[in-house]
Amino acid sequence: MLRFARRFLRRFVRPAMLYRYLRDSRALGRAPTTTPLGFRFSGAESMETGRFEPAETKLVQRLLPHVDVVVNVGANLGYYCCLALQAGKQVVAFEPIELNVRYLLKNIRANGWDNAVEVFPVALGAQAGVIEIFGAGTGASTIPGWAGAPAADVRLVPMSTLDLVVGSRFAGRPCLMIVDIEGAELAMLRGAQVMLAATPKPFWMVEISIDEHQPSGTRVNPNLVATFDLFWNLGYEAFTADSACRPVSRNEVVQVAATAHNTLGTHNFLFAERGRLQKLSVVDNAEGGIAPIS
Repeated sequence: MLRFARRFLRRFVRPAMLYRYLRDSRALGRAPTTTPLGFRFSGAESMETGRFEPAETKLVQRLLPHVDVVVNVGANLGYYCCLALQAGKQVVAFEPIELNVRYLLKNIRANGWDNAVEVFPVALGAQAGVIEIFGAGTGASTIPGWAGAPAADVRLVPMSTLDLVVGSRFAGRPCLMIVDIEGAELAMLRGAQVMLAATPKPFWMVEISIDEHQPSGTRVNPNLVATFDLFWNLGYEAFTADSACRPVSRNEVVQVAATAHNTLGTHNFLFAERGRLQKLSVVDNAEGGIAPIS
């Protein structure tokens, strides 16, 4: 019966949206779970059980001792916010989806971190204003057709820029930027010029989809090369944010964009000021990349 109901609801966008909202909000009413990482959390099962992005989680844990501030753009339910708050870091979170914000706030309060975080319920882009966002949950995006979201599954959310909200507040303080905004990375980065050029340069862990979730008719992310170039032109180097943590070259990214043959092996990447990871002894493998995460 449940399978039949799901198939029926998917034929009608608004009932399906209501069904999804009710399904996704169920965990709001139950007590948070203590995760294997030690903090209390409600929401996605993979986050509650410690199975969410294990390599990226270990990478963040490896970087946290080297930063004072964590800025999480697309904070979702607050998983990485909790990881950073647990480590005693100052945290700034951006999340435009109302249901996600409810979970985020619940998870912050469940751990007693009410006064240790700033939460901004807005999207970030290249300019301030109002923008449409499609879909819901972890896959919501300002890109029409992202991950197959129907055009009718849309809402308006406020938008600002990182330059306007954060600007130079953290000048001179090492920062870690965690960005997961489903295809809108380049626009956000264009509104983050102050942070990109800060001294010291922040670490950036950014989800950049290659051929996943693209709108119908798009084989490869059309902003792929431009997004990497933005970092490289400002003196950053790139690594895969996976268990290999290998360096990424411009030639490889250009080849992927030209051939639609994805050799990158991940959609999460780490950008750091050229040579900085080596100085911090975070990078020590034979290829000059980050030590493999085991």
